[in-house]
Amino acid sequence: MEIDDAIALTQDRLAEEGGTMGELLGHFRNRVSPVLIGDPEWERILECAANLPITMGALPFGFELPLHEPDPEADFGASLASGTRTAAFFEERARTDEADETAGAIVRLFERMDAEVSPLREIVGRKLMLEYDIGSGGESDRPFPAMFLRPGERPILGAGGQADDVGTVIDALVSCVGWEIAPAQRKNVERAYLAQPEDTRMDSFGVFPSRSRAIRLAIMGFKSRREIRSYLEDTGWPGEIPAVESVIERFRERVNIVRTGTNIDVLEDGLGPTLGLTLIVKQRYTKDSRYWLDGLTDWDPFLEALRHEDIVVPEKLAALAGWVSKPTTLFAKSGRFVMLRGIHHIKLVVSGDRLRQAKAYVFMVLSGAVPQ
Repeated sequence: MEIDDAIALTQDRLAEEGGTMGELLGHFRNRVSPVLIGDPEWERILECAANLPITMGALPFGFELPLHEPDPEADFGASLASGTRTAAFFEERARTDEADETAGAIVRLFERMDAEVSPLREIVGRKLMLEYDIGSGGESDRPFPAMFLRPGERPILGAGGQADDVGTVIDALVSCVGWEIAPAQRKNVERAYLAQPEDTRMDSFGVFPSRSRAIRLAIMGFKSRREIRSYLEDTGWPGEIPAVESVIERFRERVNIVRTGTNIDVLEDGLGPTLGLTLIVKQRYTKDSRYWLDGLTDWDPFLEALRHEDIVVPEKLAALAGWVSKPTTLFAKSGRFVMLRGIHHIKLVVSGDRLRQAKAYVFMVLSGAVPQ
């Protein structure tokens, strides 16, 4: 069965099970360690997910887990694609509730993807990722999630002459949330792309409407510490490069790092001073059909390396080690589902002269395309 058909079938089956993602997540409380997400924090996630359709369970959803924070808090993320049952939910929401900024932004973005001739779809396909500030938002009300696009259909490669593709994705993202990008910020985004060395790729683009007007760029595939230093110098990153190199070197001494990725925030007046590092111990390719899947022990060496960092809460790291599991069969009203769980990536955040944060991004996804 083709992947799109399997997703459509799963969405139909999920719709028989309930109405919201809150209902779906309610079944999984015993599968999420209270060390990672506490009961009050879980309730806040359920409140957020109660506004989302249960059909989103057919694409990856999950949590951002701050391993450096003693409190068991998390942010919530989910995926959706245009032309699906989930997209129809947001289209109806936008028609009936003009005050729903998220639904309006999703519909505007999907209209670009669904156009007969769509340069955006040729680059990123039809998928969109949402991230809701739950734990990181504190007690403030931040209903408008961060929005991310990944160039999975036509990868944007360093030294590939694809500045126009970068502009296409940026224009779609900022316009769908009602922003106008300033010429200086556009130039800074282009500079960040043109500085990419060959054999790196622009992994994702993100905006955070509830936070600031920064544009988050994730660049993956740096082969060496020297490449990263040159990139940060060429883009004018204002942070302390020796601090970045120190983190990379510490981890290289403990575990085999295949490639490194960076997350930078692009502003009108340059780059933000905080840098995210993703140290890759297993090469991933977005178009690989097993992109989301890991072996049960693939993450063990990195988690062991992370254990030596003073900022990491040991109990959280121990709980995280049990997150990756074999495909699990679930029995529901409409029949059987298979659930996959894994770690997508772990981000190290450097600010000032040291490593300040470590965040794990974990996912779950359901498939109803199994023999009943």
